Amino acid sequence: MDGPSLRINTEIQTENAMVVACFPSVGMVSSIVAHYLIDNLELEFVGGLVDDRLPALALIQQGVPLPPIRAYAGKPHCTIDGCDQVILLMSEMVVPETLVHKIVWELFEWSKQHKVLAGVVVDAFAKAGMKSNMDGVDPMVEYEDTDAIDVVGIGCNETVRTMLKDMGIPLLESGVIRGMNAGILGEASRRGLGTMSIMVEADPRYPDARAAAAIIERLNVLLPMELPEEPLLEEAEMLEAQLKALLDSSTGGEVGAATSAMLYG
Repeated sequence: MDGPSLRINTEIQTENAMVVACFPSVGMVSSIVAHYLIDNLELEFVGGLVDDRLPALALIQQGVPLPPIRAYAGKPHCTIDGCDQVILLMSEMVVPETLVHKIVWELFEWSKQHKVLAGVVVDAFAKAGMKSNMDGVDPMVEYEDTDAIDVVGIGCNETVRTMLKDMGIPLLESGVIRGMNAGILGEASRRGLGTMSIMVEADPRYPDARAAAAIIERLNVLLPMELPEEPLLEEAEMLEAQLKALLDSSTGGEVGAATSAMLYG
């Protein structure tokens, strides 16, 4: 194999899709959000990204083996003009830094070929005064810390930055992001594409269902879903417990050692 390859079921329509990227984040927010979207938008597993330099592992969920970087697709209602379908990319694996740029390039070349319309990157940062255990790939941001769960946005072009403001999401003024999310946003900005990141403050000590719920509420503007407040939090907490159990089994019960196994816990 010459390099990374995104392999998706050829029967899936990809033109005018919005891609939602959920790679490892503080408090496992991106994983909780991804599983919520899969369930509530009725997205189906359609493939994944392969590269012979990635670890040979499969996540088992309800008896089904899944690749570490995988794709789901569906046709929920989307409020972005021209968008008529969603492709979700997700992983619980921290992508090795040496592979980030190669994988990001493959994703954008695939997106260009398949005429993807827009992108959303789901991310999180540690609450003020706390340090993540993401082994050097956690974001470092300067934000106004309030009593509420704070959410900030990054826009890769002016249109998207205006959209974030219209959604009531303040733009991140200063910070540093790393890893896959940084690679995706940097390349989207270079190409002038309509890609945004929605970031939430999260507790890095455990999977943070409340932070995930805050992201889902913002995504509801783009992908309308039924979101009664209490059931949303209850479902996020249920997903939190499921993901913790999954990573416990993947790391021999030592979730804190997940990064050494290239899985973030």
